Amino acid sequence: MQHPLTGILPVAPTPFHADGRIDEEGMRRVLDCLIDQGVDAICILANYSEQFVLSDDERATLTRVSLEHVAGRVPVIVTTSHFSTQIAVVRAVEAQSMGASMIMMMPPYHGVGLVPSEAGLFEHFQAVSDAISIPIMVQDAPLSGVTLSVSLLVKMAREIENVSYFKMETPFAADKLAALIEAGGADIIGPFDGEEAVTLLADLDAGATGTMTSALQPELIRPIVTRYLSGDHVAALEQWKLCLPLINHENRQCGLRAAKTVMMAGGVIGSDHVRHPLKPISQRTKVRLLQLATELDLIAMRWGK
Repeated sequence: MQHPLTGILPVAPTPFHADGRIDEEGMRRVLDCLIDQGVDAICILANYSEQFVLSDDERATLTRVSLEHVAGRVPVIVTTSHFSTQIAVVRAVEAQSMGASMIMMMPPYHGVGLVPSEAGLFEHFQAVSDAISIPIMVQDAPLSGVTLSVSLLVKMAREIENVSYFKMETPFAADKLAALIEAGGADIIGPFDGEEAVTLLADLDAGATGTMTSALQPELIRPIVTRYLSGDHVAALEQWKLCLPLINHENRQCGLRAAKTVMMAGGVIGSDHVRHPLKPISQRTKVRLLQLATELDLIAMRWGK
């Protein structure tokens, strides 16, 4: 990448057929739908891509299909998280070899009782960085149960060559972003908001330069970021108010299932299947989701019709 990434980098859902098989053509359609919404990059194989229910062979297939189909139209970020440093290195090398522009990694974790020391965390990211030459985004999410202190993140940014982007999803994310930016200075190239943009305005106030959302409504969330970064904070706030009911419903009621449900309704994909042990959203929740999406006239609600 010639310039630092800013703007919106949505996570692409992984479409499955109704019987649970990966839908490769559906994956291509998801990517095209996102690109048609003007996104700045796309992330694959993340938590909202159901990465934890994918086999290694399926991961490789999805990475190949996605990178071949996007074909440089936008940067593609590949999530390569794993507790094993060796496996994380292999995943990162494979992603770069296929054309990934960046990788995203959570810290290594395996349940609340198996968490590496800060030295182990640092060495984990160092090993991956040493094996590749593309940027690494550190995903600081409560899902891992791992505490990444600001001092550790700054040390990583300063001493690990490819660590320069940070997706902040912890409680009080804005305060942590502000502290990270203040302490890390120019080494913090990409401070990003996450968690479906539910804290986006606060995170932009703290210095975030973009957001990694779901694939639900990137065409409406992106203007929040662009308007804010251009100095029009009033317009950014008004756009956020427009998006917030759907953001909240997704974040608190639907989770990763929201984008699939809307994309199925809009003909982007043929099934909103999620793999067990995940369960479909309730009919009550689905009705409200589709009502909110229809009122906003989301591109995903009509892209495939």
